[in-house]
Amino acid sequence: MNQTSKRKIEQLRICAEKDVEVAENCFSDVKLVHVALPEVDKEEIDLKTEFLGFSFKYPLIIASMTGGHPETTRINAVLAEAAEALGVGMGVGSQRAALEGAEHEDSFRVVRDAAPTSFIYANLGAPQVKEYGVEGVERVIEMIDADAVAIHLNFLQEAIQPEGDVDASGCLTAIREVCEAIKKPVIVKETGAGMSYAVAKMVQDVGVSAIDVGGYGGTSLAAAEIHRAKAEGDELGEHLGNLFGWDWGITTVESIVECRAIPTPIPLIATGGIRDGLAVAKSIALGANLCSAALPFLKLAMERLSSDNVIKRIKEMAEELLVAMFLTGCKNLEELREAELVITGKTREIMEQRGFFERVKRRKRLST
Repeated sequence: MNQTSKRKIEQLRICAEKDVEVAENCFSDVKLVHVALPEVDKEEIDLKTEFLGFSFKYPLIIASMTGGHPETTRINAVLAEAAEALGVGMGVGSQRAALEGAEHEDSFRVVRDAAPTSFIYANLGAPQVKEYGVEGVERVIEMIDADAVAIHLNFLQEAIQPEGDVDASGCLTAIREVCEAIKKPVIVKETGAGMSYAVAKMVQDVGVSAIDVGGYGGTSLAAAEIHRAKAEGDELGEHLGNLFGWDWGITTVESIVECRAIPTPIPLIATGGIRDGLAVAKSIALGANLCSAALPFLKLAMERLSSDNVIKRIKEMAEELLVAMFLTGCKNLEELREAELVITGKTREIMEQRGFFERVKRRKRLST
């Protein structure tokens, strides 16, 4: 077993068993304005959406989280079975371990086997894209017959890991080369620290097809490193995890607004603290095209190694979204994107300081 594979299973167990979610809920600062007379038949509300040319029954992706270790094979299969059953998308975890050892490929290939018609994206970190180049990206795409590839940015986590790759120089050039060379859509995704306007504009300029904002507000992979550091007796790693793991980053709400402000619109995935259909509704009203979540589905998949509870939870989230749309008088997701919002508290203060509150006011009917 290579070091990457060992780390993957350690991180997975920590996320499933330990407290790795930040306390702050950025969505509490966002309120949808209630429409007392919605003039909508709830039974006719349409949740279908298009993303990168693919159709989704619900505006949801099971976020990339696992693979690269024998114990993850069944978990990935369970998640993929749920995606296939419900017409939603799915991403796999970083495929670095499979590039380092072909024996780990099956833990990723099982996803396409279990979800032959679903939208599936491959996944590789920016430092590994720089290391393996276009050939490596093509290999991870082929491995799972992926419909797109995500290049993830997890430099907060890398900075805390003792074995982390902290050479971020040249990553933008590597992303540009991938965008120019491959035919599949390229998604750049953060992994829990959020995406600013400047970085969104930067990656759009090199040709990415979509952005996953991966905002602060849900699972903190940096906080997960605290538990690994404790187990290894790494006092410095534990200290860094505590200092940066719990409150460093740009929230999901702020990230959606900043990424949506770039001059030429680009499809956005909202990830980070998406725990219910109301958060999905708020994200879409703010400007996201669809949402993704990992930890809620991971825990359910690991509990019984069955897709039943994952399917049940996604259906519940869809019903929660339907209720939010009904109570705002929205017949479809296009109308939800125009729904009236109120933004308050710390989130509004940060948006005002960074100059984005007025932009979002101009873009939609924002109550003040």
